[in-house]
Amino acid sequence: MDPAARVVRTESGNHAYDHLVIATGVSPRTLPGSGIAGVRTLRTADDAAFLRSRLASQPRVVVIGAGFIGAARSRGCEVTIVEALQTPMSHLFGDRVGARLAKLHGRHGVAVRTGARFDHFVGDTSVTGVALADGEVLPAGLVVVGIGASPATAWLDGSGLPVGNGVECGADLRVLGHPEIFAAGDVARWPHAHYGEPVRIEHWTNANEHGAMVAAAITGSPAPRTQVPYVWSDQYGHRIQIVGLPSRGTLAHFGGDGPEDLVAVYADSAGAVVGGVVVDNPRAFMKLRKAVTGRAAVTDLEPPLAVPSPA
Repeated sequence: MDPAARVVRTESGNHAYDHLVIATGVSPRTLPGSGIAGVRTLRTADDAAFLRSRLASQPRVVVIGAGFIGAARSRGCEVTIVEALQTPMSHLFGDRVGARLAKLHGRHGVAVRTGARFDHFVGDTSVTGVALADGEVLPAGLVVVGIGASPATAWLDGSGLPVGNGVECGADLRVLGHPEIFAAGDVARWPHAHYGEPVRIEHWTNANEHGAMVAAAITGSPAPRTQVPYVWSDQYGHRIQIVGLPSRGTLAHFGGDGPEDLVAVYADSAGAVVGGVVVDNPRAFMKLRKAVTGRAAVTDLEPPLAVPSPA
């Protein structure tokens, strides 16, 4: 792109603009050798169609990364998850909540290998296994790599736009120094009204809200109210709901007897609720979402979120 000329150049020609919206999302991270047949990330409709067709033959499946990419147990496949961390998702939710969520996999027949390091894929033209750093080889006819993603900004190299961990924007999503250019969705990094500092959020709910914000800015309409981050994942018939940014706080409440009824609340250093994780408890989740939105004190939460020590 050429911001000075207000032109975007593609293989089909030049495209002039009055306003430009950058909504290129993210690109999935890959592993060395990922070009071999049977190894796939899950990002596009083509990826989903490929995986659906391959799962029909019930191959042995290895999922690399224990985030929220669902496993293939419902299709009758033998599934192993390979996770480099000792506790899955501990970098997001801490060890206790990460361990509780990981139990969902185990209870549904999925083998979870933690502290396991990928070394290479086995197979000449099609994958037959995943070799770990300790020398073990996990048999696999299909591998799904889910190790995160990076902002899709390589095409902006040399454009002069402020790009770091995403495209840097103001509160109305205008790119800094370029009032006619906006960024939206996973690729945008902007000062979230609720947190007072720049964030980049990879949730489709966030992308939807950004669409309304950009439209309001371009048309001169009142800006919609900024919502706190929210996302969910349905796994094994259970709904995992996440609100706010749990990583911005520490665990202040840890409730429930198992992974199917988890309620976790996170508070900042001042005791304000900044995030939470709930499984299969919509009543508790609505209270928690209200608390995050209103910056409620964790000590003011009512049952079923009365707060004992997290220990």
